[in-house]
Amino acid sequence: MHFSMTRRWMVHLLAAAAAFLWLGHAHAASEAQFQPAFNQFSQAISGNEGAIAKAADAFSALLKTEPGNPVLMAYAGAATSMKATTTWLPWKKMSYAEDGMALLDKALALLGPAHNAVLQNNLPAVLDVRFVASSTFLAVPGFMNRGARGAKLLNEVLSSPLFATSPLSFRADVWLAAARLAIKEKRVDDARRYLNNVIQANVPQAEAARAQLKALAS
Repeated sequence: MHFSMTRRWMVHLLAAAAAFLWLGHAHAASEAQFQPAFNQFSQAISGNEGAIAKAADAFSALLKTEPGNPVLMAYAGAATSMKATTTWLPWKKMSYAEDGMALLDKALALLGPAHNAVLQNNLPAVLDVRFVASSTFLAVPGFMNRGARGAKLLNEVLSSPLFATSPLSFRADVWLAAARLAIKEKRVDDARRYLNNVIQANVPQAEAARAQLKALAS
């Protein structure tokens, strides 16, 4: 599933235009607007298939009111991509996945120095967008050729100077994702290190980290 050259140029031109129009003017949706959509998204990634379309619709609606907000765009893209799992029709699967990836690409292209600041979700926008994109790219089928970019984005989040001061719950999610990737790539020592980070942080995700660490030892 690849974009045509014409569509690639359209994506780049739209992203560049949006970046120019919104440069230095990072607007955030209010918490009252953002949280209901984020709650639907959280349910969707936790396995509630019924929440996927609701999350996609909610973030798409928010994006219309803040079209230059890369965080809203990233969540809209991720949720749209997840809609591919809700249909058996191949053309619909391709359409949802392609549309979602295009939004994620545009969100990443919008990122600039202004987005080191918190925009939504009590997170620097650059970390939020890159992690949402990374998680989506690493989850899609291999034939979409997004895995390498997903791994690169995850490493950029881990190595960012902003990561150490980001909320602990976010860091735990990133460490768990890094551990899963390390296990997949057979980097067992790295996986143990990330899992131990989660456990030592004493966060709700610690139980999942202990289970993965136990599985590694068996």
